[in-house]
Amino acid sequence: MSIIYGVDTEKVVTAEMARDAVIECFYDAHCAQTEMSEASSPDTKNYCFDIVTKAFSETNGDINNPTKLSLLAILPWLAKFSASFRDQETIKRHFSEINGLIGLIKD
Repeated sequence: MSIIYGVDTEKVVTAEMARDAVIECFYDAHCAQTEMSEASSPDTKNYCFDIVTKAFSETNGDINNPTKLSLLAILPWLAKFSASFRDQETIKRHFSEINGLIGLIKD
């Protein structure tokens, strides 16, 4: 069994599950490993949710109704946003993990 940010890749993967994984991934990569790690978990998770929401908005997607295409569109936006906080290897690894997860979504 393979779990990527809470999603079992051996089961059906939906766009909503992938969206939630993106939020969890962003929390892990961006917030949990920066100075924000001292913030309370709900506040930090809300901050990450807001950033992912902005990514959807900036790429003309809808966080409440994600699609495979809208998820693929937010990845470069989030990678660019993260560039000032995380090293390129971490960004590439997380990008690859989420990209692979999105690839499991059936059209």
